[in-house]
Amino acid sequence: MAAVTGADSTPDEGTPTPLDARLIALLERDRELVAIGRKIKVLKAIDWPVELEERFLDSWRRGQPQLPEPPLRPQPLQEEIAALDDLMTRIDRGHPIGHWLHKTAWSYAVAARMLAGIGTPEFTRCSALLYGRPDFRYRSQELTNADSAQEMLEITDDLIESDRLAPVPFDIPADVFAQRLRERIGPFFCHDDVQVALDPNLSSKATAGSKCVKLRATAMFSERDLEQLTQHEAFIHTLTVLNGKHQPHLRSLGTGAPRTTRTQEGLATFSEIITGAIDIARLRRVALRVVMVKRALEGADFIEVFRGFLDAGQSEIESYRSAARVFRGGDVRGKVCFTKDGAYLEGVMAVHVFIRKALQEGRGELLGMLFCGRVTTADVITLAPYRDSGLIARPVYLPPWAKDPQRVLATMAFSSATQRLRLDTFELQRFVDFEDEVIAESGIGG
Repeated sequence: MAAVTGADSTPDEGTPTPLDARLIALLERDRELVAIGRKIKVLKAIDWPVELEERFLDSWRRGQPQLPEPPLRPQPLQEEIAALDDLMTRIDRGHPIGHWLHKTAWSYAVAARMLAGIGTPEFTRCSALLYGRPDFRYRSQELTNADSAQEMLEITDDLIESDRLAPVPFDIPADVFAQRLRERIGPFFCHDDVQVALDPNLSSKATAGSKCVKLRATAMFSERDLEQLTQHEAFIHTLTVLNGKHQPHLRSLGTGAPRTTRTQEGLATFSEIITGAIDIARLRRVALRVVMVKRALEGADFIEVFRGFLDAGQSEIESYRSAARVFRGGDVRGKVCFTKDGAYLEGVMAVHVFIRKALQEGRGELLGMLFCGRVTTADVITLAPYRDSGLIARPVYLPPWAKDPQRVLATMAFSSATQRLRLDTFELQRFVDFEDEVIAESGIGG
């Protein structure tokens, strides 16, 4: 098989862009923002120690489950908050680039306040501002995010009962899997050295940055994980931050501002879907997390949320880790939780609608803008005019599926058309009966 390369242009390609005084000032604000923002590390601040897992599962297996006692470490970020508040007053919001920078600075300010409020209701209030809430309903829609998640679970229940799903063997050790992932993504990132490393203390199974994709050293992986992690972690998360870092002017495009999370996680999940890398179990897991975040917000404690994941068919280890994701930074007794896991399903639906609408209106160039850095769907609209001027460079890397918008549109159009077909009005035998009826009614053949 030929090596797959993601390069769409070289990092130094482009025509120098003349900058007026307003833009020069905004680029200075952009660099200030990057310097402040890099000090605000959300996931690192709220991560749980790995030893809590064994302690909780031991108590669960003894029939005497005890709530975990994760350390709550509110972050002293008063200086960063003050600097961001000051910076926002000095950004020219009347300029589209200034408007975009102000929103990005706002999201860092909210994240800093969230980390300062770890373990309190303020943590969840700020989390909801950044990542949304499962009970939120858009004005143009009839369903909340949690309603959509529940419907997704019911649809997959109708397609196939969970006990009929063939078990997926997780039989690939982390070191072997890491080597295979290196071989998969190495040729793609031809202008950058992206490593694959093992980390025994990693709480999630995998994370991705601009320089490295990390895997939990103690985890076992499946064949399906290879394509899912390639599409989700490497070809979206690593790709977009690298493209942002290769931008010649706007450094904030290479920082993963908190406000971009919904679009970035939605785009990564969409990448799994459009490439066929996702499976039913993974899709249900994404939907189930939304439902469980809603329960936690309503007052369910860690044990109740853990049991909810377990009852849905997840293993004890997977259920613990899923529940821990919901309560990190919050209160294991309920109501105070981290709402980020609700952003995946909402994000993928928003990305799906955005891409479909952009292609329907003949604006295929917007698809590439999704990958120019860490952006939201709104940013794509705001920043699109600056692609032609050269202020924003074309993405150095594009996922293979995104290089031909017509193929994406064809897949989405077919999916939309088949949604009108009902499965609850007939059985499989109907395929046989239909052919027999046609022959019987034809009057041919006696």
